[in-house]
Amino acid sequence: MAAEFELCPGRKIGGSNPCFIIAEIGQNHQGDIEIAKKMIRMAKDCGADCAKFQKSEIEHRFTKHALERPYTSPHAWGPTYGAHKHHLEFSHQQYRELQQYANDIGIFFTASGMDEMAIEFLHEINVPFFKVASADTNNIPYLEKTAKKGRPMVISSGMQSMETMHCVYQTVKKHNPNFTFLQCTSAYPLPIEHVNLSLIPEFQKVFPDIPIGYSGHETGIHVSVAAVALGAKVLERHVTLDKTWKGSDHAASLEPAELAELVRAIRTVEMAMGSPIKQMLPCEASCHSKLGKSVVARKPLQKGEILTLDMMTVKVAEPQGVRPENIFKLVGKKITENLEKDATITDAMIDG
Repeated sequence: MAAEFELCPGRKIGGSNPCFIIAEIGQNHQGDIEIAKKMIRMAKDCGADCAKFQKSEIEHRFTKHALERPYTSPHAWGPTYGAHKHHLEFSHQQYRELQQYANDIGIFFTASGMDEMAIEFLHEINVPFFKVASADTNNIPYLEKTAKKGRPMVISSGMQSMETMHCVYQTVKKHNPNFTFLQCTSAYPLPIEHVNLSLIPEFQKVFPDIPIGYSGHETGIHVSVAAVALGAKVLERHVTLDKTWKGSDHAASLEPAELAELVRAIRTVEMAMGSPIKQMLPCEASCHSKLGKSVVARKPLQKGEILTLDMMTVKVAEPQGVRPENIFKLVGKKITENLEKDATITDAMIDG
């Protein structure tokens, strides 16, 4: 079984612990802190474990030329990419306000640190864990510095190869034992044929000592529920208040009713996973009493006869007797009393 560890205070992942559900608000707040608070509340009300944002120190994340380039997308919040990103970026004080709001209503709060300086800030405000976005998964210097902070890490695998993920594993493991990989394909929305849920058991096989999860960008909830059935211990889905809003992530996000249904479905599936031990359960007793079959006499039998297979058959009987799978064990045994046709054969009637 994969290792388990405490991802947030009092909340473990891995092993038999419930799937940890992250509501990825990202930048779907439109740059409005009041919308951001409504989304945190929505995540809490829908049953998610954590509300997550994306934190950038913009001048550290992007080059000057990248920020100055014209941005003409219909989703743009400014004439340049820099103006667009600045519109969507909350200040340090606003992050502290959002963190306090999440704490007040009782939901974990964190963010993807989109650059090394963002990680420093998130470490300063004491987030429970760091989320590593797919774009930084192969950023080895960033990974080393982040791992050395000692906080648990949730690492997405979008745009990476298995060879790269081996390198990531070795890099992080040297400094921090508490991390998880999420199967992820970085497309928004994600075509179903590129989800590749088969990578969840593959990751479990290749990295058996860490929990494996899933970060989904597909539409709907069915694939994410299947990921949990396959063993995902962390699930991340983008959320929105309105899919029609401006912004490229909204179309691949879940609205409140979908998120609530996803959480309910995941908890139902987790309950349904049950036990790997196959045995008759107490809830089956009623059915067994009506339909369970027993060994009976195919014809009248005399006390002292030695049983042969052609003397017996299997039927629903009253009372119940020897179970059908044990019929061959009766061959060659002596019957100790007279039986009429269709009479139940019980253990007490068998000599030896």
